[in-house]
Amino acid sequence: MANVAIVGGGIAGVSAAAALRSGGFTGEITLVDAGEFPYDRPPLSKDFLSGRKSLSDIALQPDDWYDRNKVRLLSGRTATALRPGTGQVELSDGTAVTADRVVLATGGHALRPPIPGADGARVHLLRTARDADALRARLTPGARALVVGAGLIGAEVASTARDLGCEVVMVDPVSPPLAAAVGADLARWLHEQHAIRGIRTEATTVRSLRESGPIVHAEFGDGTGEHAFDAVLLGVGMAPDTALARAAGLDVDRGILVDDAQVTSNPAVLAVGDSARVRRGGEVLARTEHWEAAQRDGGRAAAAILGTAPPADGASWFWTDRHGVHVEVVGYLGVAESVVVRGEFGPEPFSVFGLVGDRVVAAAAVGDSGAVRAARRLIDRGIAVDRERLTDPSVDLKKLVRG
Repeated sequence: MANVAIVGGGIAGVSAAAALRSGGFTGEITLVDAGEFPYDRPPLSKDFLSGRKSLSDIALQPDDWYDRNKVRLLSGRTATALRPGTGQVELSDGTAVTADRVVLATGGHALRPPIPGADGARVHLLRTARDADALRARLTPGARALVVGAGLIGAEVASTARDLGCEVVMVDPVSPPLAAAVGADLARWLHEQHAIRGIRTEATTVRSLRESGPIVHAEFGDGTGEHAFDAVLLGVGMAPDTALARAAGLDVDRGILVDDAQVTSNPAVLAVGDSARVRRGGEVLARTEHWEAAQRDGGRAAAAILGTAPPADGASWFWTDRHGVHVEVVGYLGVAESVVVRGEFGPEPFSVFGLVGDRVVAAAAVGDSGAVRAARRLIDRGIAVDRERLTDPSVDLKKLVRG
């Protein structure tokens, strides 16, 4: 039985290891991770950032899971070189791992936009637990926090900072943010929750950042002069970490190119998670940077190594939490021909459904996980629905799934 090395201990890498063992793989599995141990990343902008959860609370697996599943965890190390011809993965401590198959789960890094002064000591990114620790130290009661970017990370950090007693300003030129993902009406409603909670939102850009002692002075693009802050968070997206793959001669195009089984241009190497990008025929698909998508990648990579059928796929799904509101999204509302509302828009719970003809293609729900679960089945099965029944809260959505 072949040996497998997995580079990266995020949800994609750990899922690949778990799927290999549950699928009957008996060879050696080595998991290389830069952190103290593999941990979950979504809490970094919420419960971990607020201090409600510790690092051990957000571990992806219990301490003894690795021993029980015979996964050799090499923590506190990174891969510095990949040599597919020899199967060697060279590590930052000078050692090397030899494997028949290598799974790259290298993830990505938070973007630092080309804003003058964006590399200052009080200008933060959020990708790791260490990043969150550094940012939390600045988010003291009464601190003035600037959040640049009102997407998922920015909105969640703004909410957490407000909970911690900070004065928060959030800047994003897109109005409303997240409209492509959740639809314009829901995006607008979500963005309005920031103002209700006392967060100032500005539809503008940041021209420059200048540190003066403990203060960061930010110049906005609206010409209102400089504004003083105690901390700045740049939440403007991430870039896939492709350096290792590129140096190893793998095909790279704004992500490590893989086929539908997560196999790269070298059959001995697979790639999963935020760093991977599917090439299907002559088309290169957009990367999917959500938790469940990475988990599914790990399962597909394991199936490819095992030579078994890949796990069933389905509509994409993600969630976000801010200001005590839980939002789940399935599918992509940007492709919908029409959008309908189930329930009264505003008071929880309510949901919006995107349709093409009489078929649901996407949904977003506020405080209603059941609606998203039902929507996912409607999407995956291609079930035609009656709009009046879909939008009537008294109709059990499970009945629509049954047809």
